[in-house]
Amino acid sequence: MKKHFSYFYKMETDEIEPIHVQNWQLKLAKDFSPNYIRIVQGILSIAFDRAIVLGIAKKNPSRMIGNIKSKKTKVDFWTLEEFQKVISLLCKKDYYEHYLFISFWLLFMTGMRIGEASALHWSDIDFETGLLSITKTLYYRTMTDYKFVEPKTQASIRTIYIDSDTLNELKAWQSVQQQVLPDCPLVLSYNGTPTSKTTLPRALEKLSNLAGVHRIKIHALRHSHASLLISMGENPLLIKERLGHEKIQTTLGTYGHLYPNTNLEVAKKLTGILQVQSATESIANYTSNQHTAIYHRTIEEK
Repeated sequence: MKKHFSYFYKMETDEIEPIHVQNWQLKLAKDFSPNYIRIVQGILSIAFDRAIVLGIAKKNPSRMIGNIKSKKTKVDFWTLEEFQKVISLLCKKDYYEHYLFISFWLLFMTGMRIGEASALHWSDIDFETGLLSITKTLYYRTMTDYKFVEPKTQASIRTIYIDSDTLNELKAWQSVQQQVLPDCPLVLSYNGTPTSKTTLPRALEKLSNLAGVHRIKIHALRHSHASLLISMGENPLLIKERLGHEKIQTTLGTYGHLYPNTNLEVAKKLTGILQVQSATESIANYTSNQHTAIYHRTIEEK
């Protein structure tokens, strides 16, 4: 609300007209995707609904102007081979590159949102069971102005199992980090403060150019994790839980097209699955049916 609704701060609630909402939409459209703007405007519409109930507005200009059209977003991601090309360029003997290594590795192997990963504390990882608890996300403005807040949805609060390789990489990074920052509670930190908004995206851009693979945004590592699970044949429900989606429709709507067309494979698997020997004589006795009786008489006459 602080980020997007400041456009209306100097206006009285009952003075906001549809034209103001439309201008606000156009302003947001310069920086954000249509689907994101739809979500933000949905919140604005609810706020105006409440204003009407409270008697501080007589109309809902947000609903009058209507929401912008949704747009099918293209899911960009790296394949396993592309990710390996990129991350293999990092030298773990270098402290900062080791930090970049574990950051990209963790995002690719867990599918966490960047805010969730940046808020991750060492206490959130159970190295005995391999369980990782995601209970917060990072709200970051500057190195000195940040806070940990509740995740985007209730479903975002979750626990996921992480693989043994990732656990070993985390242990190795923890050992190195503690030599420089003995009391640092944050997993993805090289200087004692959370990861900034620009640090990882800049490094990802540079490394992708060096590796000769197409550039992706940092959020696309989350898509890459989902794509990897799909290529492994994992169930959409498992992917939904792992990514922290509130509804299965979100998972299928975002990644459904990545699933291979398995209709032919299903048909092949169904072939021969039924082994039935039909009865030699009628037991159910359906010959009395007026339509089928004609057929039976014809067969008997022949």
